Amino acid sequence: MGDWTLDQHPVDVVEGKVRFQDFDLPLPLQRSISEQGFSYCTPIQSQSLLYTLHGVDLIGKAQTGTGKTAAFLIAILTYLMEEEVPEGQKVGAPRALILAPTRELVLQICKDAEELMRYTPFKLLSVVGGMDYMKQRDQLRGEPIDLLVATPGRLLDFHSKRDVDLREVEVLVLDEADRMLDMGFIPDVKRIIRATPPKEKRQTMLFSATFTQDILSLASQWTLNPQRVEIATKIQASDNITQHAFLVPDSDKIRLLTKLIQHWGLTKVMVFSNRRDSTRRVYETLKRSGINVDMLSGEVEQKKRIATLENFRAGRTEVLIATDVAGRGIHIDDVSHVINFNLPEDPQDYVHRIGRTGRAGALGTSISFIGEEDAFALPAIEALTKTKLPCVYPPDELLQNNA
Repeated sequence: MGDWTLDQHPVDVVEGKVRFQDFDLPLPLQRSISEQGFSYCTPIQSQSLLYTLHGVDLIGKAQTGTGKTAAFLIAILTYLMEEEVPEGQKVGAPRALILAPTRELVLQICKDAEELMRYTPFKLLSVVGGMDYMKQRDQLRGEPIDLLVATPGRLLDFHSKRDVDLREVEVLVLDEADRMLDMGFIPDVKRIIRATPPKEKRQTMLFSATFTQDILSLASQWTLNPQRVEIATKIQASDNITQHAFLVPDSDKIRLLTKLIQHWGLTKVMVFSNRRDSTRRVYETLKRSGINVDMLSGEVEQKKRIATLENFRAGRTEVLIATDVAGRGIHIDDVSHVINFNLPEDPQDYVHRIGRTGRAGALGTSISFIGEEDAFALPAIEALTKTKLPCVYPPDELLQNNA
């Protein structure tokens, strides 16, 4: 730590804003927050930390991109720094556990955690499916873990083989609970939670983009006298995202996509498709057309998925065709265009998809292809976003048969 003090990162008092230093966080944590350039809390951070820093359970409603990951990581790391390590801390027995629905989200949480933990002595570990099983098992058996971030299936696998002991968990976070419900993970999550101490003996935080009755019912089972924080959902697309919708027969979609990318010279574009088979078909067609493209879906093994994301993030790949596995929890800057090859069945996914562009104040463009099936999904999306999508025929230069 050296002699670092808050004086080295002065933050002005601004009416209506809450500074991180207003929470009297441990200096090593405050230093890492400051070095990342963060001075003021987002609404989910300021409202949740009021409770979670005091050990209170929380049910938080907030979408991806609102800063909720940092909100629960700051609460966890503050707890770990202020509470004494239990005597005889066991190998494979995490003090804090974060459950997330997808491998990509787990890895993103770990990336954020590593930044915040820079000046702390804590041991972070992730366990996810599709990655080196033996390596993860050896890490679990190697030394005590302070923070474990996991997908439910792989965690249960290790738990059943007694490589993970969840009886020492002091803080439990369930991230994107609605997504876990949609993906059928709740039975696994219930088994995991039953393996942790009773709710009276742990702090529990649950975050969800929506509060359905099912989510609230589960939250009441897993939390003790929770505070409820709801951040107004900014469903309307950001003002800096221009939305377009092209009327096109399903049979012409791939041809339109190819010409659109080539004629408009798009170089940092995400294309979303609803199904794996469609994703592969689009990927193979674009590749044959000489477009610098890669794909991201559940059929791609995990190591390849990580490399694919990094290549796209670094600009080595110009077009990324993906299923909704990439729609949440993935932070990629300067995506110029998002193209919906199909409209998603869940209107919330439309918001998550187009939110991949226009980040950090940059200008962004979304283009949706409206075919026969997509027309049925359109009204729900327009109702949710309170925006009328202007459906027009594509420009003439994209309809001509010659390239």
